Amino acid sequence: METRFVRNMVCQRCILAVQQVLTQAQLPWDEVQLGEVRFREALLPAQLGQLSKVLQSLGFELIDDRKTALIEKIKQLTLHYIQTIAETGVRQQNLSDYITRQLHFDYSYLSDLFSSVEGVTIENYFIAQRIEKAKELLVYGQQTITEIAYELGFSSMHHLSAQFKKVTGLTPSHFRKIGLHKRIPLDKV
Repeated sequence: METRFVRNMVCQRCILAVQQVLTQAQLPWDEVQLGEVRFREALLPAQLGQLSKVLQSLGFELIDDRKTALIEKIKQLTLHYIQTIAETGVRQQNLSDYITRQLHFDYSYLSDLFSSVEGVTIENYFIAQRIEKAKELLVYGQQTITEIAYELGFSSMHHLSAQFKKVTGLTPSHFRKIGLHKRIPLDKV
């Protein structure tokens, strides 16, 4: 069994796109999750080259470096953490505890590695991702700002508004009026 890591997988559609590529290429895959693919057997260099080329054409990238793979895993865990908060409305544990438990590394090591490569802390990356999720929900216009704040695990509407303005320069209500033109794809955050 072999695991390969894939950069820029940020949603369920990404998983489906990678599954389709693997099936069309007739590669022996078992499972596809955000940021990784498990194969039943090791791929030949020619297969890896072909897969890499097709994935790049879709905006994905195979990762060979262990540190880069670890950073990608941190990003995927952060997105999963946000999704869990959105589904439950509750933070079960701190993000740092969650990442540490999942990856079995000291958080200070992970934080330093992430910051040195990405140029932003894990916490700031987390905030940016939550703000992008808030933008998405604001554009839909089906929930109040208070409901969005609760869904994304902010302590209050005021906390969401302060974070939102700090990141975007706009209030959530103003963003809602001009919304669609200000969204950033999650893989570009």
